Amino acid sequence: MAPRPEDAWSAIAADVAHGTDEAGTTRMTPEERISTLTEGLHRILEKAVESPSHWQVLLNASSTLWRYSGGNVALLMMQMAQRGTEEPTLVAGYKEWARHGRMVTRGEHALWVIAPCTARVQQVTLPDGTRQRIPTDGQLPRGAIDEGKKTVITGWRGQAVFDVSQTQGTPLLVPRGLGSGADAAELWSSLEAVARSHGFKVDVTEAQYGLTSGFTDFAEHRVQVGAWLSSEERTAVLAHELGHVLLHGPDDRLGRLYGSSADHRGLAEVEAESVAYTVLKAHGIDRGPQSATYLAGWADAVLDAEKDAVSQEATSKLPGSRADIAKSVLGRVTAASKGILEITHPPGFGGKITAVEADPRLDPTATYVGMGRPASTDGPVMAGP
Repeated sequence: MAPRPEDAWSAIAADVAHGTDEAGTTRMTPEERISTLTEGLHRILEKAVESPSHWQVLLNASSTLWRYSGGNVALLMMQMAQRGTEEPTLVAGYKEWARHGRMVTRGEHALWVIAPCTARVQQVTLPDGTRQRIPTDGQLPRGAIDEGKKTVITGWRGQAVFDVSQTQGTPLLVPRGLGSGADAAELWSSLEAVARSHGFKVDVTEAQYGLTSGFTDFAEHRVQVGAWLSSEERTAVLAHELGHVLLHGPDDRLGRLYGSSADHRGLAEVEAESVAYTVLKAHGIDRGPQSATYLAGWADAVLDAEKDAVSQEATSKLPGSRADIAKSVLGRVTAASKGILEITHPPGFGGKITAVEADPRLDPTATYVGMGRPASTDGPVMAGP
């Protein structure tokens, strides 16, 4: 059974307070701010590995703030707990709140998240087929094909935000309690649409592969779900299998480093069930008791991956520490959950009131001319803000 959110976050906040306490009131350089936030995130994840029940608490928070990366959700929850206030439910910057008719209450201190610094570049394809990015005011190389302007991440910064509880003004719907839960049949249809969007067919069948409740066949692009299951169980199994679809295909290079693959080994089952738990929770369906067995294995899976990382050669790109592995898993899980929830449309705002979201990605095949190569998008937080 997961600890109560307020108890869990109070414990985590007390454990890491010396690293990030009063982050909203201390004047720091941008570099110091990023360093402090990153250190705080690592302590949160180390605590989650030491106390596996806190992983479920992280997922609970992510189901409400699903438009934010898991790392920023953790930072927001920790900062609110440090101040002894309620959990964040709807978060935005000062100017964004003003645009929606709300003002930050006098005396409130900002919460801090990690956000990307971005820049506009011109993308071109050279005659030999390679892609290149140049400054927007730069001259195109001879014979190059102009592919238009792109936005890329150039670094990371701390961004000040405020929860709706820190503001006053025009009333807004806040995604708090979601009632008794979504209709399983309606949610099933939405999850089928997610599968189709990734080129997978969903079959409800008695002839289950390996006599399991669900199975994802990447070769045939098919998800099988047991016909003997109840409507709610089928929906939960489909959500779990979609976690595999989004995260564990043959091209999942990062997952294979951890032992995850199309055979669903290593952390893959924990990742898939974490996606299912988050998606269903966002729709008001609490699968805590049913997911407990999977989620309880979270810490063991991370520690096993850490042991494997130690045995890898020094040149391996596999994150080696338990905090780095946990950050990677949290980033993958929350990114996959967001990809599903953007199609299934759960109640509430997902923690953000703005509908416009930039999603710049670093193109590993492109070269950069007249400018430094942008920083990796795997920066301090896996999926950005």
